[in-house]
Amino acid sequence: MNLDIPSLSIGFGLGGCVALALWLHYRSIGGQMQDRFRVMADDALVASNKTLVAQLEGKEQVFRELVAPIQQRLTELDRSQHTLTQHLTGLSGETNRLVQALRTPHVRGRWGEVQLRRVVELAGMLEHCDFLQQETTTANRRPDLLVRLPGGKQIAVDAKTPLDAYLKSVEATDEHARKAALNHHAQQVREHIRQLGAKSYWEQFADSPEFVVLFLPGENFFAAALEAAPDLIEYGNTERVVLATPTTLIALLRAVHYGWRQEKLAETSREIADLGRELFDRLDTLARHFGKVGSALDTAVKSYNSTLATFDSRVTVTARKLREKAAVTETAELKELEPVETRPRLLANQD
Repeated sequence: MNLDIPSLSIGFGLGGCVALALWLHYRSIGGQMQDRFRVMADDALVASNKTLVAQLEGKEQVFRELVAPIQQRLTELDRSQHTLTQHLTGLSGETNRLVQALRTPHVRGRWGEVQLRRVVELAGMLEHCDFLQQETTTANRRPDLLVRLPGGKQIAVDAKTPLDAYLKSVEATDEHARKAALNHHAQQVREHIRQLGAKSYWEQFADSPEFVVLFLPGENFFAAALEAAPDLIEYGNTERVVLATPTTLIALLRAVHYGWRQEKLAETSREIADLGRELFDRLDTLARHFGKVGSALDTAVKSYNSTLATFDSRVTVTARKLREKAAVTETAELKELEPVETRPRLLANQD
């Protein structure tokens, strides 16, 4: 519909026309501003989204950098756990094989001898010097170890490894089976004590104390036997058998080693005393020789002075008379000799 301004002005009047014009003007401005606000809002939203995305990307990178070492550690831990599981599996298999091997009497006895050697080495004893290993006696009885004591004495040591019943007690699933196996273990140790005491090693070695040492290569073997039979130590004493574990045997061998050290110190002191006496004798002989040389020098000085006096009184006088008679040139002079006044110094113990 076309509106004619004059006709509107007639209907509304001049004031209405002005109001209408202003309304139209502001409506047009409002639409433009609305469009501008919308554009500005869209631009701000886009800029805000870009900033937010950039911030999120930066924080994501920082988060990744923070998490990366943890993830690496977790990966290494997983690998270590896998490796440890493999090692534990292998160790379990090795343990089972070792247990089965130790059930064989020959392997068990050899293991006890190896443990005995290790104890001797830890105690600082020297093979074939402080102890003799695998020494056969005249009665064809062979202790596993023969320890020399200072003064020529010796102690026999025998290693025993009662493992059958002990392993059964460890593997027992109920208390009744465990106690039965421990009682059997104590009986095995008691039988070893009886057999070892019957060998009477102290009668076969000169200057040997009247007892023998029974070595059990594990503290747990001894403790388990005592748990079932607390009187084993007293029984061993009646059989002249001393029960020893690695700890107690090391203490015993340390005491022997200390005795050897004291013996060596005493021997060294005796050697020093002998060397001192020998040195004194040689110094005394040398002093006597010096005394003879001094006496000879003193005699030589006296002979020299006596000969010089004779030379002056007999020869020089005649030579001067010949000079006076012009028998020699006037410029010739006889050198005057001086007597020796210094005598050799005598030693303090000589007159």
